[in-house]
Amino acid sequence: MKNNTAKVQSSPSAGQGKGAEEIVQQFSKSFSSSERVTSPYHYYVFRDALPEAVVDDILALPVEAPKDMDFSKGTREVNNKLRTYFSPDNQKTWPVCKAMVDAFKDPRILSVIKEVTGRDVSEGQLRIEYCQDTDGFWLEPHVDISVKLYSMLVYLSDDPALYDAGTDVYDDTPEHKLVARVPYERNVGMTFIPAHNTWHGFAKRKINGIRKSLIINYVKKEWRAVEELA
Repeated sequence: MKNNTAKVQSSPSAGQGKGAEEIVQQFSKSFSSSERVTSPYHYYVFRDALPEAVVDDILALPVEAPKDMDFSKGTREVNNKLRTYFSPDNQKTWPVCKAMVDAFKDPRILSVIKEVTGRDVSEGQLRIEYCQDTDGFWLEPHVDISVKLYSMLVYLSDDPALYDAGTDVYDDTPEHKLVARVPYERNVGMTFIPAHNTWHGFAKRKINGIRKSLIINYVKKEWRAVEELA
């Protein structure tokens, strides 16, 4: 499989903020105070997920929003060649990517995830994607594939025009009725343990700006797209 991890020139401002230790401390504090939602399935919403300087550094990465995207299928996979990951190469280029990877491999973050959600991700492999969704993007209601142990999103933009750009949560009926929409706000996270009923997506609607976010997964050893791993 061709390596689809985007690489561009480094930015003078990228990676000049808080390091891995500060990420571990901030995330652990935030995640420990998560709001637990129990319907239609268990998911968690948490604020101030990362140090503000780290969010700034991620937003400063010189990665343009992908163009010529195929929005016909309502999946991310159809645009795999245009996706950006915190891969080993990108960690060498951008210090903030390395700091994020170091933090989310730290035993203290693995421990707080287990304490809050009950999911042991210590044997998982880390995958962090930087998403920049533009108008026309949508995701059909879906559940994550079985090789994903754990799924988390962190929203990055502070544009008030993106107020309705959060993840949609659906029920388990054949119609997959919309139950909730996670608020899209800077540095707000949403997480869940993938299961047969964890239906989520992004209904077709106008995106007023660039919907920037991180998708953080821990995946099983069977994960095939190793070029996506941190």
